Amino acid sequence: MTTDTLTVFAAGKLAELDAKSLKRTLKPTHRLDGLWVEREGRRLLSFSCNDYLNLSHHPAVKAAAIRAVETYGVGAGASRLITGDHPLFTALEARLAALKGTQAACVFGSGYLANAGIIPTFAGPGDLIVVDELAHSCIWAGAKLSGAETIAFAHNDVADLERVLAERRPGAGRALVATDGVFSMDGDLAPLDAISAACLAHDAWLLVDDAHGLGVVGGGAGSARAFPNARVDLQMGTLSKAAGGYGAYVCASQPVVDLLKTRARTLVYSTGLPPASAAAAIAALEVMAAEPERVAAPLAKAQRFTRALNLPLAQSCIVPIVLGEAETTLAAARVLEDQGLLAVAIRPPTVPAGTARLRIAFTAGHTDAEVDRLAEAVRRLIPA
Repeated sequence: MTTDTLTVFAAGKLAELDAKSLKRTLKPTHRLDGLWVEREGRRLLSFSCNDYLNLSHHPAVKAAAIRAVETYGVGAGASRLITGDHPLFTALEARLAALKGTQAACVFGSGYLANAGIIPTFAGPGDLIVVDELAHSCIWAGAKLSGAETIAFAHNDVADLERVLAERRPGAGRALVATDGVFSMDGDLAPLDAISAACLAHDAWLLVDDAHGLGVVGGGAGSARAFPNARVDLQMGTLSKAAGGYGAYVCASQPVVDLLKTRARTLVYSTGLPPASAAAAIAALEVMAAEPERVAAPLAKAQRFTRALNLPLAQSCIVPIVLGEAETTLAAARVLEDQGLLAVAIRPPTVPAGTARLRIAFTAGHTDAEVDRLAEAVRRLIPA
């Protein structure tokens, strides 16, 4: 009888991961609203969701999605370039471009699809891509797909970026620097003004993944707006965090967007975003524009939390509590869950070895009392 070597391989890998407390398991979770979830019959107050403005359950956003389904159906039907484009995409792209201050925008199906398509469109063999070492996985995936030489620079270290560019840029064709705007696991901001200056000095284009900046920093416009002197050639982001829905985008000049729409493989060969997602995103952007106090709230909550624990002042609505080892962090998450608080443990390879953490994410809807309650619970978990 033939041995099922694939199953044997998978089982062995799972056993190795489990022994290191690195095996991941999906846990059925019912999101009751923008704050509370139900898991295994228990209600938990979540501090682990990227729905920073609580818009996934906002009445206007839900109503827009429902109207779109009733009018246009549940799917786009095909690639945007075949029969899947829709006037809602045009409207959404116009709103995004206006918000970001660019000539045009292009909507993708997801953030991963966006970066996996954008980067190979503008870089290839013989070119150079320089990436912050802690940038999101999809940036690295796009860089690998491009076939360009890809080099990491030390996290938020502009001097190291300049060193890499000085050494490697002269022998390359085109050059692209890629970074997160707000880093999803650390909550810190990239120094886009200094990074932009380095790019300009070495004739390199700058791509910023602003998935965790839209709706939260820069008055809601994102991390590039927080650094008004920075020139960001490709402002990429998602519609699945603060906007509450699904999808992604890139904002840039008109020719850049036109080239993406004819050559980005993850756009050309992927079914278009469902019309309901586009309609929901438009409604979410309208809420952001109409409610600046909602936009300001997540950062204020995060800063209240960091002040209470004497941690460095939060730069975004994400605060990491680095505990080190995976098992220690899993145990801490269980302690919080026993108190009705959901703060998920983040382990390698999502974060570097030895830096497992609780990733705390604050939303507009968390009350000050809830923030204080979490701070007191976390205080008891931090080593003295």
